[in-house]
Amino acid sequence: MAIMQFIKPQNKDLGGGFEVRRLLPAMERQSIGPFLFFDHFGPATVTPQAEHDVRPHPHIGLATVTYLFAGAIMHRDSLGSVQQIEPGAINWMTAGRGIVHSERRPSSLAQSTYVNHGIQLWAALPADAEEAVPSFVHTAADAIPQLQTGSATVRVLIGQAWGQVSPVVSLAPALYLDIQLPAGGELTLPAGLAEEVGLYTVDAAVSLGGATLAPQTLAVLPSGQDILLQAEGDPARCMLIGGEALAQRRHIWWNFVSTRKERIVQAASDWEAQRMGLVPGETEFIPLPQRRFKP
Repeated sequence: MAIMQFIKPQNKDLGGGFEVRRLLPAMERQSIGPFLFFDHFGPATVTPQAEHDVRPHPHIGLATVTYLFAGAIMHRDSLGSVQQIEPGAINWMTAGRGIVHSERRPSSLAQSTYVNHGIQLWAALPADAEEAVPSFVHTAADAIPQLQTGSATVRVLIGQAWGQVSPVVSLAPALYLDIQLPAGGELTLPAGLAEEVGLYTVDAAVSLGGATLAPQTLAVLPSGQDILLQAEGDPARCMLIGGEALAQRRHIWWNFVSTRKERIVQAASDWEAQRMGLVPGETEFIPLPQRRFKP
């Protein structure tokens, strides 16, 4: 079998002691299909005293994809969207020409202790859609197709696989699967799932084509061949991402993504001057990083 590429996470502190494991972008690889940002957060215990709220901040040129295993996050944005994100749902926010949003503890949980655990991805928008009209779409958990294949339970979050099609609309061909295996369970990943495919182990080691994939590691799969995925001894949850390779490499700085460096410079100027919009009812915001973008 062709050699797989393995990517280990880099721990990033987002403030207030809220740490994430960042898999993409990495030194080894910028993207897999349209996905060029992959953060795994938690399981993190949120107490009434915790400061895990993410204040309003901007994006351009991308779509954020938020998926929870546990917990709750309140999304608000400059379009006026207000949505509590809950486990199993897909929340797709197209930034396009520019959007501002916050991610906070729901007020109903202000005095509660609970666990937040999930994945946030960024998908690069096609070059001709980088300036698309911003939007936010919530797809409820019970609208996501689920199937049994072999001993695996698969939820088709985005795209299509094994005859099931997600209702989530993406601007670029994309695939996103939540795969759960019982102890000793297995699943054959067919060669034609997507042009580029990556598999991430959330909580347990698995065997992938006979090679051991350690927990919280992202493997870039070789193309053109079936690969056997097996839970080595414990039940395992894996997230599969993929899609068509990006035709153009993206410039990434802070929360901005673009095929053009000058567009990132403009976005930084717009945010500094507070020209990108406001989240209704919010006055806080995250300022630009001190280290500025160098075109």
